[in-house]
Amino acid sequence: MIAPAHSATHPAEALILARLQPIVKERAAAVRLMVFDVDGVLTDGSLYYGEHGELFKRFNALDGHGLRLLAEGGVNVALITGRSGPIVDRRAAELGIAEVMQGVRDKGAALATLAQRVGVTLDQTGYMGDDIIDLPAMQRAGFAASVPNAPAYVAQGAHWVASHPGGSGAVRECCDVLLACQGRLGALLASPGLLGPGAIQ
Repeated sequence: MIAPAHSATHPAEALILARLQPIVKERAAAVRLMVFDVDGVLTDGSLYYGEHGELFKRFNALDGHGLRLLAEGGVNVALITGRSGPIVDRRAAELGIAEVMQGVRDKGAALATLAQRVGVTLDQTGYMGDDIIDLPAMQRAGFAASVPNAPAYVAQGAHWVASHPGGSGAVRECCDVLLACQGRLGALLASPGLLGPGAIQ
């Protein structure tokens, strides 16, 4: 795990922090478990079907690398999705995400269960979602995030909204915000082994 930087703020961190309100920084700094919805957050929300069912989902490599960096920075990462399928399990395995809950209808209860299992409080938990089903989890999380293409009443329930759409860098942006608020982004940027060839995205 990368320890927080104790020197001057890294330029990349300073750029991110300059755009955040103090309350957002405070909430993001406390996150020890960050949970993401899948469809519409890790993907653009499109569902591709063949004659035998769902065929594939489109993921973003920048998002994937951000999730790995977040875990390397000491934040537990998990996925909670209302849909079910092997594609999500495969992507999670590629990224080293062990906590995956699929077919979930009550995401608020699932978030509380997951936080208890990981050993953190809800104030130390973040959730990023994009639709009505995500609101109960967003309302219980200490740090709630959303995407700009979410319905307005969902985005209004978030403490922070990405500038990139779901499936197109929103998750990476969220990961960078969390790491910057925790003073860890600069140290990760200075770790060539994490950013160079061979890193699984």
